[in-house]
Amino acid sequence: MSLLGAFLIGVVAGLRTFTAPAAVSWAAYLGWLPLDGTPLAFLGHPVTAYVFTALALLEFVGDQLPSTPSRTVPMQFGARLVSGAFSGAAIGLAGGSWLVGLVAGVVGAIVGTLGGHEFRRRLALAFGRDLPAALVEDAVAVLGALLIVRALV
Repeated sequence: MSLLGAFLIGVVAGLRTFTAPAAVSWAAYLGWLPLDGTPLAFLGHPVTAYVFTALALLEFVGDQLPSTPSRTVPMQFGARLVSGAFSGAAIGLAGGSWLVGLVAGVVGAIVGTLGGHEFRRRLALAFGRDLPAALVEDAVAVLGALLIVRALV
């Protein structure tokens, strides 16, 4: 389960950079993801969960701005890879192999970034504008993250 969970949380990171670490942090804080005594134990602190949540909320707003660059530009793509790696490593660490989790998280982030870009593009074409497509993508990222971390219990 940890390999699949790490991959899927990476997909979420590809959709929304800060949603994945926010979900992982909340999972650690709620005791769903056992990270106590590990180098990533700080994820279980409530301040960490609130900080990542605030960053995720700011990202949801920023994503709606026309000046926001595409997720496929190097800086945006790189941030999603780092987020997927970090979040996947946390899930992998709890499952016994942080390195496998890290790699699965990166692969998931690549899939989520490129697949999410194409999914949103097609949705925006279908809706005739981007905002509804962006909101659908937000919902998929949040609900997906919740389902993934809840399955860790």
